[in-house]
Amino acid sequence: MLLVLAAAAPAHAQIFLASRPKPEFTIGPLSVRANVVPAGGPIEVSLLWSLVVPPNVGGAALEQDLYLLWPGAVDGEMVAGEPDPTLRRTVEERGFQVTREGRLPLSARAVYSGPQRAKPEPLPGGAPFVTYTREAGPLGLPTPATWIRIPWTPQLVDRSFLIDLRMRLARLRRPKQATWLENFLWGERHLVTLSFSDVRTRATFPMYLAYRDRVIHLADDPSTLTITFADSDHLKIHEVFPGSSQRRTSESRRRTEIVSTYIDPSEGLRPQVLIVQYGYFSGWQSWAPVLFATLFFVLGNVAGPLVTALAKRLGSRLQGRIRIGPRSGAGAEHQTGTVVPRETLAQISPGETTYDEILKICGPDPEERERLNAPGRRTLVYRGRRTVPHGRRQFGWLATVQSWDVEHHELEIELDGDRVRDVQAQVHRTRLTQPNPA
Repeated sequence: MLLVLAAAAPAHAQIFLASRPKPEFTIGPLSVRANVVPAGGPIEVSLLWSLVVPPNVGGAALEQDLYLLWPGAVDGEMVAGEPDPTLRRTVEERGFQVTREGRLPLSARAVYSGPQRAKPEPLPGGAPFVTYTREAGPLGLPTPATWIRIPWTPQLVDRSFLIDLRMRLARLRRPKQATWLENFLWGERHLVTLSFSDVRTRATFPMYLAYRDRVIHLADDPSTLTITFADSDHLKIHEVFPGSSQRRTSESRRRTEIVSTYIDPSEGLRPQVLIVQYGYFSGWQSWAPVLFATLFFVLGNVAGPLVTALAKRLGSRLQGRIRIGPRSGAGAEHQTGTVVPRETLAQISPGETTYDEILKICGPDPEERERLNAPGRRTLVYRGRRTVPHGRRQFGWLATVQSWDVEHHELEIELDGDRVRDVQAQVHRTRLTQPNPA
Protein backbone atom coordinates (compact mmCIF):
# COMPACT_ATOMS: atom_id res chain seq x y z
CA MET A 1 0.00 0.00 0.00
CA LEU A 2 2.93 2.35 0.64
CA LEU A 3 4.06 1.76 -2.95
CA VAL A 4 0.57 2.64 -4.18
CA LEU A 5 0.59 5.90 -2.23
CA ALA A 6 4.08 6.80 -3.42
CA ALA A 7 3.10 6.34 -7.08
CA ALA A 8 -0.31 8.04 -6.79
CA ALA A 9 -1.17 11.13 -8.79
CA PRO A 10 -1.56 14.47 -6.94
CA ALA A 11 -4.93 14.40 -5.20
CA HIS A 12 -7.70 16.51 -6.73
CA ALA A 13 -9.84 18.10 -4.05
CA GLN A 14 -11.81 21.20 -3.19
CA ILE A 15 -12.94 23.54 -0.45
CA PHE A 16 -16.09 25.62 -0.43
CA LEU A 17 -15.93 29.31 0.45
CA ALA A 18 -18.65 31.85 1.19
CA SER A 19 -18.84 35.46 0.02
CA ARG A 20 -18.85 36.77 3.60
CA PRO A 21 -16.65 35.77 6.55
CA LYS A 22 -17.71 33.24 9.16
CA PRO A 23 -20.61 31.60 7.32
CA GLU A 24 -23.24 30.20 9.68
CA PHE A 25 -24.35 27.43 7.32
CA THR A 26 -22.57 24.19 6.42
CA ILE A 27 -22.32 21.82 3.47
CA GLY A 28 -24.28 18.61 3.71
CA PRO A 29 -24.61 16.12 2.30
CA LEU A 30 -21.71 16.31 -0.16
CA SER A 31 -20.93 13.71 -2.80
CA VAL A 32 -17.83 13.90 -5.04
CA ARG A 33 -18.23 11.37 -7.85
CA ALA A 34 -15.76 10.34 -10.55
CA ASN A 35 -16.97 8.16 -13.44
CA VAL A 36 -14.23 5.97 -14.97
CA VAL A 37 -14.69 4.30 -18.36
CA PRO A 38 -12.35 1.87 -20.20
CA ALA A 39 -11.84 4.24 -23.15
CA GLY A 40 -9.53 6.51 -21.16
CA GLY A 41 -9.31 10.25 -21.63
CA PRO A 42 -10.64 12.88 -19.19
CA ILE A 43 -12.76 11.63 -16.29
CA GLU A 44 -16.17 13.16 -15.67
CA VAL A 45 -16.55 14.44 -12.10
CA SER A 46 -19.74 15.71 -10.51
CA LEU A 47 -20.29 17.41 -7.16
CA LEU A 48 -23.69 17.16 -5.51
CA TRP A 49 -24.45 19.11 -2.35
CA SER A 50 -26.87 21.31 -0.47
CA LEU A 51 -26.64 23.73 2.46
CA VAL A 52 -27.59 23.03 6.05
CA VAL A 53 -28.98 26.18 7.66
CA PRO A 54 -29.42 26.59 11.44
CA PRO A 55 -33.03 27.37 12.44
CA ASN A 56 -32.06 30.76 13.97
CA VAL A 57 -30.38 32.14 10.79
CA GLY A 58 -32.46 34.54 8.68
CA GLY A 59 -32.66 34.72 4.90
CA ALA A 60 -30.65 37.93 4.62
CA ALA A 61 -27.58 36.16 6.02
CA LEU A 62 -27.86 33.37 3.48
CA GLU A 63 -28.21 35.04 0.11
CA GLN A 64 -24.62 35.12 -1.16
CA ASP A 65 -22.61 33.46 -3.87
CA LEU A 66 -20.47 30.46 -3.02
CA TYR A 67 -17.00 29.73 -4.35
CA LEU A 68 -15.22 26.47 -5.03
CA LEU A 69 -11.41 26.27 -4.99
CA TRP A 70 -10.31 23.30 -7.09
CA PRO A 71 -6.60 22.26 -7.31
CA GLY A 72 -6.35 21.51 -11.01
CA ALA A 73 -7.49 22.55 -14.47
CA VAL A 74 -11.11 21.76 -15.36
CA ASP A 75 -12.74 21.02 -18.68
CA GLY A 76 -16.06 19.80 -19.96
CA GLU A 77 -19.24 20.94 -21.64
CA MET A 78 -19.32 24.73 -21.58
CA VAL A 79 -22.44 26.82 -20.88
CA ALA A 80 -23.18 29.80 -23.10
CA GLY A 81 -22.31 33.16 -21.55
CA GLU A 82 -19.51 35.66 -21.13
CA PRO A 83 -16.69 34.92 -18.66
CA ASP A 84 -16.93 36.59 -15.27
CA PRO A 85 -14.45 39.53 -15.19
CA THR A 86 -14.61 39.64 -11.38
CA LEU A 87 -13.08 36.18 -11.11
CA ARG A 88 -10.24 37.12 -13.46
CA ARG A 89 -9.55 40.30 -11.52
CA THR A 90 -9.55 38.41 -8.20
CA VAL A 91 -6.80 35.98 -9.22
CA GLU A 92 -4.75 38.52 -11.20
CA GLU A 93 -4.62 40.87 -8.21
CA ARG A 94 -2.75 38.11 -6.38
CA GLY A 95 -0.13 37.72 -9.10
CA PHE A 96 -1.60 34.72 -10.93
CA GLN A 97 -1.96 34.26 -14.69
CA VAL A 98 -5.32 33.21 -16.12
CA THR A 99 -5.00 30.36 -18.62
CA ARG A 100 -8.68 29.68 -19.31
CA GLU A 101 -12.12 30.94 -18.36
CA GLY A 102 -15.72 30.03 -19.09
CA ARG A 103 -18.84 28.55 -17.47
CA LEU A 104 -19.47 25.00 -16.24
CA PRO A 105 -22.86 23.22 -16.25
CA LEU A 106 -24.78 23.76 -13.00
CA SER A 107 -28.16 22.17 -12.27
CA ALA A 108 -30.56 21.29 -9.47
CA ARG A 109 -31.62 17.66 -8.93
CA ALA A 110 -34.83 16.80 -7.13
CA VAL A 111 -34.25 14.34 -4.30
CA TYR A 112 -37.85 13.08 -4.25
CA SER A 113 -38.90 12.46 -7.85
CA GLY A 114 -41.79 10.02 -7.53
CA PRO A 115 -42.33 7.05 -9.87
CA GLN A 116 -40.59 8.80 -12.76
CA ARG A 117 -37.19 10.28 -12.12
CA ALA A 118 -37.19 13.99 -12.91
CA LYS A 119 -34.47 15.37 -15.13
CA PRO A 120 -31.96 17.83 -13.64
CA GLU A 121 -33.08 21.45 -13.85
CA PRO A 122 -30.29 23.52 -15.47
CA LEU A 123 -29.51 26.77 -13.68
CA PRO A 124 -29.20 29.71 -16.10
CA GLY A 125 -25.67 30.91 -16.71
CA GLY A 126 -24.06 27.90 -15.07
CA ALA A 127 -21.01 28.36 -12.82
CA PRO A 128 -18.37 30.82 -14.15
CA PHE A 129 -14.75 29.83 -13.57
CA VAL A 130 -11.15 30.85 -14.24
CA THR A 131 -8.20 28.48 -14.38
CA TYR A 132 -4.98 30.15 -13.27
CA THR A 133 -1.36 29.36 -12.46
CA ARG A 134 1.87 30.95 -11.35
CA GLU A 135 4.72 31.88 -13.66
CA ALA A 136 7.05 29.02 -14.59
CA GLY A 137 9.98 28.70 -12.21
CA PRO A 138 13.16 26.61 -12.02
CA LEU A 139 11.07 23.48 -11.42
CA GLY A 140 8.82 24.08 -14.44
CA LEU A 141 5.20 25.15 -14.77
CA PRO A 142 3.30 24.78 -11.46
CA THR A 143 0.09 22.80 -11.16
CA PRO A 144 -2.86 25.06 -12.08
CA ALA A 145 -5.95 25.66 -9.96
CA THR A 146 -9.51 26.76 -10.71
CA TRP A 147 -11.64 29.41 -8.99
CA ILE A 148 -15.36 28.68 -9.51
CA ARG A 149 -18.34 30.85 -8.51
CA ILE A 150 -21.67 29.19 -7.71
CA PRO A 151 -24.39 31.83 -8.09
CA TRP A 152 -26.95 32.01 -5.32
CA THR A 153 -30.21 30.17 -5.88
CA PRO A 154 -32.98 29.38 -3.38
CA GLN A 155 -32.56 25.72 -4.23
CA LEU A 156 -29.24 25.76 -2.36
CA VAL A 157 -31.15 25.78 0.92
CA ASP A 158 -34.07 23.67 -0.27
CA ARG A 159 -33.56 20.23 1.28
CA SER A 160 -35.55 18.61 -1.53
CA PHE A 161 -32.85 19.57 -4.06
CA LEU A 162 -29.17 18.83 -4.57
CA ILE A 163 -26.99 21.21 -6.59
CA ASP A 164 -25.01 19.39 -9.29
CA LEU A 165 -21.78 20.81 -10.71
CA ARG A 166 -20.20 18.80 -13.54
CA MET A 167 -16.73 18.99 -15.07
CA ARG A 168 -14.09 16.80 -16.74
CA LEU A 169 -10.56 16.37 -15.41
CA ALA A 170 -7.67 15.27 -17.63
CA ARG A 171 -5.10 14.58 -14.90
CA LEU A 172 -7.23 12.66 -12.43
CA ARG A 173 -6.07 9.34 -13.91
CA ARG A 174 -2.38 8.47 -14.08
CA PRO A 175 -0.73 5.34 -15.54
CA LYS A 176 1.11 3.14 -13.05
CA GLN A 177 4.72 2.30 -13.82
CA ALA A 178 5.03 -1.27 -15.14
CA THR A 179 7.16 -3.30 -17.55
CA TRP A 180 5.98 -4.00 -21.09
CA LEU A 181 5.53 -7.66 -20.18
CA GLU A 182 3.17 -6.80 -17.31
CA ASN A 183 1.17 -4.50 -19.56
CA PHE A 184 1.01 -7.16 -22.28
CA LEU A 185 -0.12 -9.96 -19.99
CA TRP A 186 -2.41 -8.15 -17.56
CA GLY A 187 -3.18 -4.86 -19.32
CA GLU A 188 -2.26 -1.34 -18.31
CA ARG A 189 -2.87 -0.28 -14.71
CA HIS A 190 -3.89 3.19 -13.61
CA LEU A 191 -4.30 5.18 -10.42
CA VAL A 192 -7.29 7.45 -9.87
CA THR A 193 -7.32 9.76 -6.85
CA LEU A 194 -10.04 11.83 -5.22
CA SER A 195 -9.60 13.86 -2.06
CA PHE A 196 -11.23 16.61 -0.04
CA SER A 197 -9.71 19.66 1.69
CA ASP A 198 -6.30 19.61 -0.02
CA VAL A 199 -4.88 23.13 -0.43
CA ARG A 200 -1.16 22.32 -0.45
CA THR A 201 -0.34 23.29 -4.05
CA ARG A 202 1.35 26.59 -4.87
CA ALA A 203 -1.71 27.85 -6.74
CA THR A 204 -4.36 26.97 -4.13
CA PHE A 205 -2.73 27.85 -0.83
CA PRO A 206 -2.51 31.65 -1.37
CA MET A 207 -6.21 31.76 -2.25
CA TYR A 208 -7.08 29.68 0.80
CA LEU A 209 -4.90 31.89 3.00
CA ALA A 210 -6.65 35.04 1.76
CA TYR A 211 -10.15 33.62 2.34
CA ARG A 212 -9.62 31.12 5.15
CA ASP A 213 -12.20 32.92 7.31
CA ARG A 214 -14.84 32.11 4.67
CA VAL A 215 -14.36 28.33 4.55
CA ILE A 216 -17.66 26.43 4.68
CA HIS A 217 -17.32 23.37 6.87
CA LEU A 218 -19.06 20.04 6.43
CA ALA A 219 -22.27 19.20 8.26
CA ASP A 220 -22.91 15.95 10.08
CA ASP A 221 -24.81 14.63 7.06
CA PRO A 222 -23.05 11.74 5.27
CA SER A 223 -20.50 13.00 2.73
CA THR A 224 -18.64 10.65 0.42
CA LEU A 225 -15.87 10.35 -2.15
CA THR A 226 -17.09 7.94 -4.82
CA ILE A 227 -15.47 6.42 -7.93
CA THR A 228 -17.64 4.40 -10.32
CA PHE A 229 -16.16 2.00 -12.87
CA ALA A 230 -18.06 1.04 -16.01
CA ASP A 231 -17.72 -2.35 -17.75
CA SER A 232 -16.98 -4.19 -14.50
CA ASP A 233 -16.87 -7.53 -16.41
CA HIS A 234 -13.40 -6.55 -17.66
CA LEU A 235 -12.29 -4.63 -14.55
CA LYS A 236 -9.58 -5.65 -12.08
CA ILE A 237 -9.16 -3.52 -8.95
CA HIS A 238 -5.71 -4.18 -7.47
CA GLU A 239 -5.49 -1.82 -4.49
CA VAL A 240 -7.84 0.51 -2.62
CA PHE A 241 -6.90 3.11 0.01
CA PRO A 242 -8.06 3.60 2.69
CA GLY A 243 -8.76 0.02 3.67
CA SER A 244 -12.12 1.01 5.17
CA SER A 245 -13.45 1.94 1.71
CA GLN A 246 -16.51 0.08 0.49
CA ARG A 247 -16.77 -1.81 -2.80
CA ARG A 248 -20.15 -2.75 -4.19
CA THR A 249 -22.10 -3.28 -7.39
CA SER A 250 -24.28 -0.41 -8.55
CA GLU A 251 -28.00 -0.88 -7.88
CA SER A 252 -29.09 1.30 -10.81
CA ARG A 253 -26.41 0.84 -13.49
CA ARG A 254 -25.57 -2.47 -15.07
CA ARG A 255 -21.97 -3.74 -15.13
CA THR A 256 -20.82 -0.93 -12.85
CA GLU A 257 -18.72 -1.22 -9.71
CA ILE A 258 -18.55 1.48 -7.05
CA VAL A 259 -15.74 2.28 -4.59
CA SER A 260 -16.55 4.87 -1.93
CA THR A 261 -15.40 6.22 1.42
CA TYR A 262 -16.94 8.57 3.93
CA ILE A 263 -15.54 12.06 4.55
CA ASP A 264 -15.13 12.66 8.27
CA PRO A 265 -16.28 16.23 9.06
CA SER A 266 -14.33 16.19 12.33
CA GLU A 267 -11.02 16.17 10.40
CA GLY A 268 -11.42 19.84 9.43
CA LEU A 269 -9.02 20.81 6.62
CA ARG A 270 -7.00 17.63 6.87
CA PRO A 271 -6.87 16.08 3.36
CA GLN A 272 -8.99 12.94 3.09
CA VAL A 273 -8.17 10.78 0.11
CA LEU A 274 -9.55 7.86 -1.91
CA ILE A 275 -7.04 6.05 -4.15
CA VAL A 276 -7.88 3.14 -6.44
CA GLN A 277 -5.38 1.18 -8.52
CA TYR A 278 -7.19 -0.61 -11.31
CA GLY A 279 -6.90 -1.96 -14.84
CA TYR A 280 -9.14 -3.07 -17.69
CA PHE A 281 -8.26 -6.31 -19.46
CA SER A 282 -9.28 -7.87 -22.75
CA GLY A 283 -10.84 -11.32 -23.14
CA TRP A 284 -7.61 -13.26 -23.57
CA GLN A 285 -5.86 -11.37 -20.76
CA SER A 286 -8.34 -12.85 -18.28
CA TRP A 287 -6.73 -16.23 -19.09
CA ALA A 288 -3.19 -14.87 -18.76
CA PRO A 289 -2.36 -16.52 -15.37
CA VAL A 290 -3.47 -19.95 -16.66
CA LEU A 291 -1.77 -19.54 -20.04
CA PHE A 292 1.39 -18.27 -18.41
CA ALA A 293 1.57 -21.26 -16.03
CA THR A 294 0.82 -23.69 -18.87
CA LEU A 295 3.53 -22.14 -21.03
CA PHE A 296 6.12 -22.53 -18.28
CA PHE A 297 5.01 -26.13 -17.70
CA VAL A 298 5.37 -27.02 -21.39
CA LEU A 299 8.66 -25.20 -21.78
CA GLY A 300 9.98 -26.85 -18.62
CA ASN A 301 9.17 -30.35 -19.88
CA VAL A 302 10.54 -29.65 -23.36
CA ALA A 303 13.62 -27.74 -22.34
CA GLY A 304 14.53 -30.03 -19.42
CA PRO A 305 15.97 -32.91 -21.49
CA LEU A 306 17.67 -30.47 -23.86
CA VAL A 307 19.30 -28.56 -21.03
CA THR A 308 20.33 -31.80 -19.33
CA ALA A 309 21.94 -33.14 -22.50
CA LEU A 310 23.68 -29.84 -23.14
CA ALA A 311 24.94 -29.68 -19.55
CA LYS A 312 26.32 -33.22 -19.79
CA ARG A 313 28.02 -32.45 -23.09
CA LEU A 314 29.60 -29.26 -21.80
CA GLY A 315 30.55 -30.99 -18.55
CA SER A 316 32.34 -33.80 -20.38
CA ARG A 317 34.18 -31.27 -22.56
CA LEU A 318 35.30 -29.27 -19.57
CA GLN A 319 36.29 -32.47 -17.82
CA GLY A 320 38.44 -33.40 -20.79
CA ARG A 321 40.15 -29.99 -21.01
CA ILE A 322 40.50 -28.87 -17.39
CA ARG A 323 41.86 -30.69 -14.35
CA ILE A 324 41.46 -29.43 -10.78
CA GLY A 325 43.34 -30.82 -7.81
CA PRO A 326 46.73 -31.04 -6.18
CA ARG A 327 47.85 -33.57 -8.84
CA SER A 328 46.10 -32.13 -11.89
CA GLY A 329 49.14 -31.65 -14.12
CA ALA A 330 50.78 -33.92 -16.65
CA GLY A 331 51.27 -37.48 -15.46
CA ALA A 332 48.36 -37.41 -13.04
CA GLU A 333 46.92 -40.86 -13.71
CA HIS A 334 43.36 -41.97 -13.20
CA GLN A 335 42.57 -45.67 -12.92
CA THR A 336 39.35 -47.66 -12.86
CA GLY A 337 38.83 -51.41 -12.50
CA THR A 338 41.83 -53.66 -11.85
CA VAL A 339 45.12 -53.04 -13.65
CA VAL A 340 47.72 -55.72 -12.84
CA PRO A 341 51.32 -54.43 -13.28
CA ARG A 342 53.94 -56.47 -15.15
CA GLU A 343 55.99 -57.13 -12.05
CA THR A 344 52.92 -58.62 -10.40
CA LEU A 345 52.32 -60.92 -13.36
CA ALA A 346 55.88 -62.23 -12.97
CA GLN A 347 54.83 -63.74 -9.62
CA ILE A 348 52.37 -66.12 -11.37
CA SER A 349 53.81 -69.49 -12.37
CA PRO A 350 51.68 -71.89 -14.49
CA GLY A 351 51.29 -75.30 -12.81
CA GLU A 352 52.32 -73.94 -9.41
CA THR A 353 50.27 -70.86 -8.44
CA THR A 354 46.94 -71.75 -6.84
CA TYR A 355 43.54 -70.06 -6.99
CA ASP A 356 43.89 -68.57 -3.50
CA GLU A 357 47.30 -67.14 -4.38
CA ILE A 358 45.85 -65.52 -7.53
CA LEU A 359 43.23 -63.74 -5.42
CA LYS A 360 45.97 -62.46 -3.10
CA ILE A 361 48.22 -61.29 -5.97
CA CYS A 362 45.70 -59.79 -8.44
CA GLY A 363 42.66 -58.95 -6.36
CA PRO A 364 39.66 -60.59 -4.73
CA ASP A 365 36.93 -59.70 -7.29
CA PRO A 366 37.68 -61.26 -10.68
CA GLU A 367 35.19 -62.24 -13.33
CA GLU A 368 34.92 -66.02 -13.59
CA ARG A 369 33.99 -68.03 -16.68
CA GLU A 370 33.48 -71.80 -16.82
CA ARG A 371 33.15 -74.19 -19.76
CA LEU A 372 30.42 -76.78 -19.62
CA ASN A 373 32.30 -79.07 -22.04
CA ALA A 374 35.48 -78.88 -19.93
CA PRO A 375 34.67 -79.70 -16.30
CA GLY A 376 37.21 -78.46 -13.78
CA ARG A 377 38.46 -75.66 -15.99
CA ARG A 378 37.63 -72.01 -15.43
CA THR A 379 39.00 -68.62 -16.40
CA LEU A 380 39.57 -65.60 -14.14
CA VAL A 381 39.29 -62.23 -15.94
CA TYR A 382 40.59 -58.87 -14.63
CA ARG A 383 39.74 -55.67 -16.53
CA GLY A 384 40.98 -52.15 -15.89
CA ARG A 385 41.35 -48.73 -17.48
CA ARG A 386 44.07 -46.14 -17.01
CA THR A 387 43.98 -42.55 -18.29
CA VAL A 388 46.99 -40.24 -18.30
CA PRO A 389 46.52 -36.51 -19.18
CA HIS A 390 49.07 -34.52 -21.18
CA GLY A 391 48.90 -30.97 -19.89
CA ARG A 392 49.60 -27.59 -21.44
CA ARG A 393 49.69 -25.15 -18.52
CA GLN A 394 49.68 -25.50 -14.75
CA PHE A 395 48.17 -22.83 -12.42
CA GLY A 396 48.41 -24.24 -8.91
CA TRP A 397 45.60 -26.79 -8.60
CA LEU A 398 44.26 -25.88 -12.04
CA ALA A 399 45.71 -27.34 -15.23
CA THR A 400 44.67 -27.45 -18.88
CA VAL A 401 44.81 -30.77 -20.77
CA GLN A 402 45.85 -31.15 -24.41
CA SER A 403 45.20 -34.90 -24.85
CA TRP A 404 44.75 -38.17 -22.97
CA ASP A 405 46.55 -41.53 -23.18
CA VAL A 406 43.97 -44.25 -22.55
CA GLU A 407 45.00 -47.86 -21.76
CA HIS A 408 42.54 -50.79 -21.61
CA HIS A 409 44.00 -53.75 -19.67
CA GLU A 410 42.55 -57.25 -19.82
CA LEU A 411 44.10 -60.23 -17.96
CA GLU A 412 42.83 -63.82 -18.45
CA ILE A 413 44.12 -66.57 -16.10
CA GLU A 414 43.02 -70.11 -17.04
CA LEU A 415 42.85 -72.63 -14.19
CA ASP A 416 42.82 -76.39 -14.36
CA GLY A 417 41.39 -77.52 -11.09
CA ASP A 418 43.04 -75.34 -8.47
CA ARG A 419 46.27 -74.62 -10.42
CA VAL A 420 47.12 -72.00 -13.04
CA ARG A 421 47.23 -73.53 -16.53
CA ASP A 422 47.79 -70.42 -18.74
CA VAL A 423 48.04 -66.57 -18.48
CA GLN A 424 47.03 -64.11 -21.25
CA ALA A 425 47.45 -60.31 -20.83
CA GLN A 426 46.33 -57.69 -23.39
CA VAL A 427 46.82 -53.90 -23.39
CA HIS A 428 45.11 -51.53 -25.89
CA ARG A 429 46.55 -47.99 -26.01
CA THR A 430 44.92 -44.93 -27.70
CA ARG A 431 45.39 -41.13 -27.60
CA LEU A 432 42.12 -39.13 -27.30
CA THR A 433 41.01 -35.54 -26.81
CA GLN A 434 38.37 -36.66 -24.27
CA PRO A 435 38.92 -39.24 -21.54
CA ASN A 436 35.39 -40.65 -21.99
CA PRO A 437 34.50 -40.60 -25.68
CA ALA A 438 30.92 -41.39 -26.70
